[in-house]
Amino acid sequence: MSDRTNLDRLRRYWDRHSGGYDRQMGFMDRKFFGDTRQWLCAQAEGEVLEVAIGTGLNLGSYSDDVRLTGVDLSPGMLDHARRRAEEAGREVALSIGDAQRLEFPDASFDTVVCTFSLCAIPDDRVAVGEMKRVLRPGGRLLLADHVVSTSWPVRVVQRLLEVVTIPVGGENFRRRPIKHVRAAGFGIEQHDRFKLGIVERLVARKPTA
Repeated sequence: MSDRTNLDRLRRYWDRHSGGYDRQMGFMDRKFFGDTRQWLCAQAEGEVLEVAIGTGLNLGSYSDDVRLTGVDLSPGMLDHARRRAEEAGREVALSIGDAQRLEFPDASFDTVVCTFSLCAIPDDRVAVGEMKRVLRPGGRLLLADHVVSTSWPVRVVQRLLEVVTIPVGGENFRRRPIKHVRAAGFGIEQHDRFKLGIVERLVARKPTA
């Protein structure tokens, strides 16, 4: 399957699921993710890019003085994000975009945010590289995702889930984006992992040199 065909298939999948996404993620926020959205987004500053913004669940967690841009693969998800922004009176520039090929010049943003989405991006290493490219020197990368557990029984369950979730929706349960962040040369400033290691969140800084 070509990259374009796979992206089109994933776009259709997320378009179909956009209507029920908030309900699903609301459950995950309550049971697993806790205050992660608020914890991360409160640390965003300046020109902010949210990659895979989805339905805009993070919009209410940013401070009023950030200038926000959001991209997502799915037009259906962006429709929900647009309505949420209008209802909240929040200015945000929304556009369709592929996290693996961000259509922004180098060093465009002070902060890049991605929450619970790298798990479903086909090549998370490439996506992290693109986030680094569009960050200004000294800029912050704010990431959160569900990752491979520190508990072996849970890892077995995650592996079994992937038998279904990867072919259907491209969702991975056993990734560790922090490995790509470190390999890309970021400095890890804050790091937290909890719920049997399933949830991981971090704040990283792009080198100034």
